[in-house]
Amino acid sequence: MRLTVVGCGTVVPEPDRGCSAYFLERGKTRALVDCGPGAVQAMARLGLPWDHLSHLFLTHFHSDHVGALPGLFFAFRHGIQPPRTSMPLEVWGPPGTRALFDGLAAVLGEFFIDPGFPVSIREIVAGTEVVAGDLVVTSHDVPHTPESVALRIASATGAALVYTGDTGPDESLAEFCRNVDLLLAECSLPDDRVGDNHLSPSRLARMARRSGARRVVATHVYPQFRHAVDVASLISEAGYAGPVELASEGLTIDL
Repeated sequence: MRLTVVGCGTVVPEPDRGCSAYFLERGKTRALVDCGPGAVQAMARLGLPWDHLSHLFLTHFHSDHVGALPGLFFAFRHGIQPPRTSMPLEVWGPPGTRALFDGLAAVLGEFFIDPGFPVSIREIVAGTEVVAGDLVVTSHDVPHTPESVALRIASATGAALVYTGDTGPDESLAEFCRNVDLLLAECSLPDDRVGDNHLSPSRLARMARRSGARRVVATHVYPQFRHAVDVASLISEAGYAGPVELASEGLTIDL
């Protein structure tokens, strides 16, 4: 299973990174996890086969995680030559995903749910396991917005990652991340400035340590925090002994 970081920023505009978006490849499966502003252009810039996406996963509906959806579906409709006509796309998201797509289609046009090839929109119930192509996906409710979920994504070989999406501290999340090969986790703000709906270095370190995650990649770090200190070192100093790095556009990890 290969992960490529497409976007790892926040709602704050930055010249070197778009908002949350991550590309997963396993067998014939090509999946995009979240689709924040800048994702479509970044996939093209990185040479990723965005036009052959088979799956799309969403963690919640904040604009920095779904804001590129209109551009993606408009590109599906008008930006592929020859047109994509048969390969289906599965969209998976938390409850409310169908209403999100219906609402966008009502405003932007039917291309949003009928881009010229079959699109299925399915909602994940937290705690259930779904098979999505060559991936097995489980969701877990997290404290951010009412619909927010973290996703555990595994391959048939047993390799697994957890992407937290945006989340506040949650004791049950460590168990959800138990022994994953990669914990792709938000680390938005420093310990003394973070609210209840985001993680900080000490919060992330505690969760990663308790989970037994083998590696941490911190993402969704606000630029004023990232530019001021070594965030990866803060996570290590807070008690997580495994390897830690910050996400950056184009970072590729094979699991």
